[in-house]
Amino acid sequence: MASVCVAVRVRPLNKREKDMSAMVIIQMKGKITSDIHKAIPGSGLTDRGRHSFSYDFSYDSTDVRSPNFVPQEKVFKDLGCDVLKAAFEGYDACVFAYGQSGSGKSYTMIGNPGDLGLIPRICDGLFCHISEMDQVDGVSFRIEVSYLEIYNERVQDLLTTKTDPENGSGLHLREHPKDGPYVENLSTHLVQNYTDIEELMHAGNAKRITANTGMNDVSSCSHSIFTVIITQVRFNTELPCEMVSKIHLVDLAGSEMTGARLKEGANINKSLVTLGSVISALADTCVTGEGSSHTGKMKKQLFIPYRDSLLTWLLKNSLGGNAKTIMIATISPADVHYGETLSTLRYANRAKNIVDCGLVDEDSGVKVIRELQEEIGRLRRLMENNNQVGVLISERLSNTLKVDEKLHKNEAQEGDARKMSILNGSARKCQEETVALRKEGIRVALDSEPHLISIDDDLLSTGVILYHLKEYVPSPLLWKVSSEDGQLCSSELTALE
Repeated sequence: MASVCVAVRVRPLNKREKDMSAMVIIQMKGKITSDIHKAIPGSGLTDRGRHSFSYDFSYDSTDVRSPNFVPQEKVFKDLGCDVLKAAFEGYDACVFAYGQSGSGKSYTMIGNPGDLGLIPRICDGLFCHISEMDQVDGVSFRIEVSYLEIYNERVQDLLTTKTDPENGSGLHLREHPKDGPYVENLSTHLVQNYTDIEELMHAGNAKRITANTGMNDVSSCSHSIFTVIITQVRFNTELPCEMVSKIHLVDLAGSEMTGARLKEGANINKSLVTLGSVISALADTCVTGEGSSHTGKMKKQLFIPYRDSLLTWLLKNSLGGNAKTIMIATISPADVHYGETLSTLRYANRAKNIVDCGLVDEDSGVKVIRELQEEIGRLRRLMENNNQVGVLISERLSNTLKVDEKLHKNEAQEGDARKMSILNGSARKCQEETVALRKEGIRVALDSEPHLISIDDDLLSTGVILYHLKEYVPSPLLWKVSSEDGQLCSSELTALE
């Protein structure tokens, strides 16, 4: 979001003002524009005070011989280059000159032969930049222009064959729910170079309605809007990208209409007053949004009268909308125009508070696909990061499991060693106890197996009878000789050891 860029430019005294012996009441120092005035006999102005205003740019073009004189080239470098930069980045841009009739609006916007204004310089700079971009592969441009004027609250196409805008019904102004206001059936012309634009511009300027006024011999009676439509397609990315940006260059009409031109003056003044009301309302809205704690409530109460005139309706997106907006306030330095000059300076000062929210205009389908691809890429990178984290976690988990396994194995070995130590200790202890008992005669050590033990209750005996059992070995049979007759008796065979 950015505030509207506001510049103020003061022109030299013209012949009429010099004949009236007008005094210069405007002084500029840096970005400070000071309005100094004195009492003018018969004008009713008695305030001898001084009004000072600060703007983004202040251009003093009152004296070409002065070292502070600001030429057309300086205005283009400060303002026009920013417009071109915004357009090539895909943003809409709008430049409009505001001021009283004869204050130098058309000179600043269109210029004179040999001293071109902002519109031709911006168009020339556009094709110079395109010629540089042609060296980059995968970039293509399409340039179209349209030119219209608003006369007596009717929209006329300046690039058609119609020659009677005063009696014509005019074109209808519509509003798209997304793109905003547009002129139905307005012709657009494809151009290939600056020469094509120059020819169309001259043809359109020749059809503009002008009149002799008290401020200017040839004063514009209509508001003109010269629009350059830039379509750029880029193929040097994964997905072709198409962006459409518009540059609206507005030259407003003066307001010094009298006599037979009274109706024109009324309509012009109506649109200019409405423009001032829109600027004031937008400024109040932005100031309320920054400093009030009841922002939402206050914004609902403010009404922006865009539709009170065709001019403000067409400039709806440029004033507080989605375009980079530059306002050039042109003023006269003469004291005889003090009232108009002070009013212009005040409106310009109010416009500084307007905030624009620039948006890149690109094909909705391509935009959705591009955003989805960006989201897929983001999720893919996130997944890769998660996979890397998962690998690290897996490695750490594997190492942890190995450590746990080794720990359990060591604990098991330690447990076995502890058990063996306990058993060995018990065995040693038992052996020591046995030896001690044997020494005391309380216990008998058995060194052979098998054996039988008989415990006798007779206290006079040792109490223990030990029978060692030897391994059985069959013995030969012997005949026992009877002692009586010396005869052998098979029935008395015994086994002799």
